Amino acid sequence: MFAGIIQAVGTIDRLTWESDSSLRLSIATPHAASWAKLGASIACNGVCLTVVAGDAGHFEVQLSPETLARTTAANWQQGGRLNLEPSLKLGDTIDGHFVFGHVDGLLTITEITAQADYWQMTLRAPPELLPFFAEKGSVALNGTSLTINSLLPDGFQIMLIPHSWHHTTFCDLRVGDQVNCEVDMLARYVARQLAVGSTHSEKKS
Repeated sequence: MFAGIIQAVGTIDRLTWESDSSLRLSIATPHAASWAKLGASIACNGVCLTVVAGDAGHFEVQLSPETLARTTAANWQQGGRLNLEPSLKLGDTIDGHFVFGHVDGLLTITEITAQADYWQMTLRAPPELLPFFAEKGSVALNGTSLTINSLLPDGFQIMLIPHSWHHTTFCDLRVGDQVNCEVDMLARYVARQLAVGSTHSEKKS
């Protein structure tokens, strides 16, 4: 479990295909010594990954075919930067919102506008995810807890303050890039309950 508050930006310093569909990454971060215990969970651009090796300056993770197929990880390259967040501990403050590290889909950036003191980003979402978004609701993009500023017919807009822009990988992104999206867990369960309730009502009728 995570909070969507990025603690560091790491760099992919080695990328190795272990087979045609399995990838192993080495990620450099000065926090590796305290975070990267064997078996620990670290969210990398919003993807919950398990540490399989590590030392003082790096940790290694393995990405399965399922992860590569459902996230932006298939496009990660050596030298690329990733948002990093270690898993929460009991008693930690939840400054963002509850994030699982399970990506629901990919969103496409359609516009980035620099304003006086913030950046506005417009994103297009797959139709199946649109019901999970609400104005002023929470969403995790590349692992970052953000507030939806306004809804659009095919997506939504967010606003990034300077701290969020410069202390995450959002400043690396361009129009046309895709980001990992995890919908708010409350929206996920509400949608499930509504679907189950609707099915039960149809059977009774």
